[in-house]
Amino acid sequence: MKIAYITYEDEGKYTAPVGGDEEGDLLRFLSSKGLSVHKEVWTDPAVRWEAYDLALLKSPWDYFDKIGSFYAWLDTIRAAGVRLLNPVEVVRWNSDKHYLADIAAAGLPVTPTLFLEKDTRPDLTACFDQFGTDRLIVKPCVSGGSKNTFALTREQVAESSPRVEELLKQEAFMAQPFIEEIRTEGEWSLLFFGGQFSHCVLKKAKPGDFRVQHYLGGTIHPQVPAADLLAQASAYVEQFAKGCLYARVDGTLINGRFVLMELELIEPFLFLFTHPESFENYFRALDRMVLSTVPGPVF
Repeated sequence: MKIAYITYEDEGKYTAPVGGDEEGDLLRFLSSKGLSVHKEVWTDPAVRWEAYDLALLKSPWDYFDKIGSFYAWLDTIRAAGVRLLNPVEVVRWNSDKHYLADIAAAGLPVTPTLFLEKDTRPDLTACFDQFGTDRLIVKPCVSGGSKNTFALTREQVAESSPRVEELLKQEAFMAQPFIEEIRTEGEWSLLFFGGQFSHCVLKKAKPGDFRVQHYLGGTIHPQVPAADLLAQASAYVEQFAKGCLYARVDGTLINGRFVLMELELIEPFLFLFTHPESFENYFRALDRMVLSTVPGPVF
């Protein structure tokens, strides 16, 4: 079985040195298991995708900058008969944060969200009123790496509305109340491989910021989640990450209840360096999933 290990062209744009080289470390680990795995850039026109049996979607970190091309690439992978992990239909759904509405409709706790659709002129004051907050977070529906993400207070509505309207000429955005617990307590990330829990970290923003990404100065703290936290996070995976090799459930605890920020199913940093069994957990999930559909030895 020939496996494509999917990355992006400009490596380093959305990363900072933390815990070693996750991309290279995982690739080397999989190769050490005897897998025929080859690193490929998803935008490289020279790649013969039909030569592969399986594609592991590891770090296409620029997909949201090239979303049209990314959707076309997903179609190419499907047409070539390559099995993508995570599955094509799940990846397409997860690429646009309108998916949060689907999760909320299923009855699972999600950060309150209002969608500001493309080419509209939203009433930002009404957003503050609906959420009962004095601070909003505004970000694109197709985004990553805190791209075009900013905080907004009621006092800034008049000066910020033109900026928001200009951004909406390009794409849809979403508005959410600022969650104070993100700043004070941090954001949880629970990692699941093949639907089974692997490990967990708590991410904290640097002083004066609300963004927890490590390449923006955030810090990472390995944790053992309480049983109720794990059970709450598992519910999102069970309902919305079926058939996925990996899932990262990001959220915060508000009055003891886990509230989802994002369900990461495309290109999350997996924090593999934080747990001694994480690489093995990833491989075992891959082994189970491939063996479940391919008779006999595959590696």
